[in-house]
Amino acid sequence: MSMTCRRLLSIQDISCLGQCSLTVALPILSAAGHETCILPSAVLSTHTGGFQGNTFRDLTEDMPLIAAHWLREKIRFDAICTGYLGSAAQIRHVLDIFRTLKGDPCVTFVDPAMADGGRLYRGFDMAFVKAMKELVLQADIILPNITEACLLTGETYRETCDPAFVHRLIRSLREQGAGTIVLTGVSYQENRTGVMVLEGETEFLYEHPLLPRLCHGTGDIFAAAFAGACMRGIPVKDSAILAADFTLRCVERTMNDPAHWYGVHFEAELPRYIQSLAGSEN
Repeated sequence: MSMTCRRLLSIQDISCLGQCSLTVALPILSAAGHETCILPSAVLSTHTGGFQGNTFRDLTEDMPLIAAHWLREKIRFDAICTGYLGSAAQIRHVLDIFRTLKGDPCVTFVDPAMADGGRLYRGFDMAFVKAMKELVLQADIILPNITEACLLTGETYRETCDPAFVHRLIRSLREQGAGTIVLTGVSYQENRTGVMVLEGETEFLYEHPLLPRLCHGTGDIFAAAFAGACMRGIPVKDSAILAADFTLRCVERTMNDPAHWYGVHFEAELPRYIQSLAGSEN
């Protein structure tokens, strides 16, 4: 295996239509040049953001069986990335995978996908938050949004934030034991948003335009693009910039297509993402 091609495991659901979760993680991580393996936590006909009556197949019982087979085959991973997990039981399975299937070395990325806009996703409660917090504190790099960071730290969610509030959030996560923190959705102005990185003791904010359209799957796209870049050896700060710019371009491609309300046109931006990776390595 080359220095840049790694074996990555992505653990999250498959929404067969909807451009989120594994249906974006697999192509983006593969485009980054990595061998991308998957562990589906569930299979849905579509995501739940606007579709009605979707099918849902829970794969919780399959997760430890798949992991046990990999363990017997002596398969190990250079990185493990988690996204949406549907229950505390699934989080426990992921914690077991962290203990048994990590290579030497291995980077673990956790996107605690459980809330947005000040509210938990449907079906989650504070017991789930407690379980997710255990997983977050086992990760090398975490990618919460503002709502998720508030839930993990006990801070009261605010519609608007200022530098002092964001500083308090990331420092509270660090004090609890979190590693590198990539906080998304950091917005100090109405028409701007960005990413705050805390790596070691260094804080870094990258801001970019806030486009007037909310799109499903952008968090998953950012997380995959970020992990793909990091595992190419690109520094965390530069990986965050690259992933944010990629996500922004994907949304821009979708702005004038009202029929495509359920996701973003990320596929056409993959060639430019690959070029950005190569450019950042030079």
